[in-house]
Amino acid sequence: MKLKLTPVPGSIVAPQGFLAAGVFCDIKRLGTGKGSNKGKKRDLTLIVSQTEATVAGMFTTNQICAAPVKVCVPRVAKGIAQAIVVNSGNANACTGRQGMRDALAMTAATEQALGIAPGRALVGSTGRIGVLLPLKNVQTGIHAAAKQLGTTPTHADQAAEAIMTSDSRSKQIAVEFLLSGKKVRLGGICKGAGMIQPGMSDTGARPAAVPAGLHATMLCFITTDAAIEAAVLQTALREAVAHSFNRITVDGDMSTNDTVLVMANGQAGNRLIRQTKKSSATTAPFKCFQAALQHVCLELARMIVRDGEGVHRVVTVRVSGAQSAADADAAARAVANSSLVKTSWHGGDPNWGRIIDALGYSPAVVVEDRVDIGYSTPGSRRVAWSLRRGQPTRTPFATLWKAVQPQEFDLHIRLNLGRGEALMYAADLTEKYVDFNKGTLADPSQAASLGG
Repeated sequence: MKLKLTPVPGSIVAPQGFLAAGVFCDIKRLGTGKGSNKGKKRDLTLIVSQTEATVAGMFTTNQICAAPVKVCVPRVAKGIAQAIVVNSGNANACTGRQGMRDALAMTAATEQALGIAPGRALVGSTGRIGVLLPLKNVQTGIHAAAKQLGTTPTHADQAAEAIMTSDSRSKQIAVEFLLSGKKVRLGGICKGAGMIQPGMSDTGARPAAVPAGLHATMLCFITTDAAIEAAVLQTALREAVAHSFNRITVDGDMSTNDTVLVMANGQAGNRLIRQTKKSSATTAPFKCFQAALQHVCLELARMIVRDGEGVHRVVTVRVSGAQSAADADAAARAVANSSLVKTSWHGGDPNWGRIIDALGYSPAVVVEDRVDIGYSTPGSRRVAWSLRRGQPTRTPFATLWKAVQPQEFDLHIRLNLGRGEALMYAADLTEKYVDFNKGTLADPSQAASLGG
């Protein structure tokens, strides 16, 4: 039976027992690039559960990781949290010991303002790298946000706005579904438009399962009123992220701050989803929750790609027939991150030569006379093949050209060597992206603030 998911308003405050607020506290007064030069824009978010919640998280595997990530990893490992504080306009990355002190000060100020137990607040940051936080401003913002917490869609809108940097629009979702006969809600907000190719793990370390190719920050915060043990929630999140945020790329750059956090406070009253002697992942309630979480993560992840810096076209790269899943992943990433392929997408050019070239230099095993390349509308099995078994087809160029003109299309690649499959949600590369990111610094005195 297919899980029925009903959209509901309110994103992170849609589940019972959650509040949020977004405020302006002038974190960006130092100037943090075009994306943040938006005047008096909210730049600090609080997300709060009225009761202690189980928590799970996934974090960047970049070897250079920001202070908030270092603070969150051990706290999430304890499995309990009650609040998340997030600032935009400053990544608090590469800020040394002071950066760690500032991240801890943010959590302490949050715990004090909310009257919650020490160690129960988590922290996230996004913005320019290498600039110290204006901590007094942040602390003032935390206390202001604590007084403005609420449960309306407007509160969710303001919280979603306050985590944005170069995003052109907020990214939110919430769904309702039945879990063990109880109505459960799951909602989330995220941000991200540039420096996007997340590769997250539970601890931020690089396990063998993370492909070596994994390389603005993406942040995602999810709330649910489901009752679920922390270890089981972590299992569900790991799987959901593997099929969503770890499958997207805008520019091939992994941030120092990538983070996904989920709090579950149990107020829906469903029977607790817990670890069993066998595997909790095989139970019907877990599968139901997993499907809902994966839906929310994937929808938010695709919103990030669609709102990528300068993005005009979004392409789902589907690789099949690889010798292994790792080979399929490597092939998909090589194509999705090729500058030549991405610029051809922008130009609406079905240039299979650039695609097969990227396949050839990928770590995947590729045999020229086995490769098929084609295009279709999103999700369609009706493919216009430009290459079959390494040779051009007789498909008219006009047909191929037409297939790549929409703002979204699928690219199908069959290696015909095995059963390995992978996909990536990718974006084109445009003049707007280059213009946005090339830098416009004219005053050498500002050089000290360069970094992100």
